Amino acid sequence: MAHFNIKTTVRGSLPRIPFEQIARTILGDRYDLSVVICADALARRVLLSSRADLKGKPDNYTPNVLSFPLDKQSGELFLNASKAAREAKEMNISLRERIAHLYVHGCFHLAGYDHSDTMERHEDRILSRFKLVS
Repeated sequence: MAHFNIKTTVRGSLPRIPFEQIARTILGDRYDLSVVICADALARRVLLSSRADLKGKPDNYTPNVLSFPLDKQSGELFLNASKAAREAKEMNISLRERIAHLYVHGCFHLAGYDHSDTMERHEDRILSRFKLVS
């Protein structure tokens, strides 16, 4: 990976996830990636400042992951650890598994994928390869 930076703005420790290796596998060795692990307030602020299309979303919608490609070889990813924790509890899975899935999902968006069965298959393959699913 050309450049990888991860910043955490939330308290506590993150589950052990090979963030850089996953990004390298999905995005390649020349990609510059900045990752911010945040909470609801920052995720919502970033979403609103991005002018994303919120059609059909409730007024209080808070994203779990946001991906922003800056160009073909660089991007930013915001992962909402607070929402991931709530979703993990609702889904009865570990926080590690939920954060890993959201991170992989965001990386595939940076790689140019839209929501599809193909994207889901690629996500499942990466999660299995890195032993991040139970």
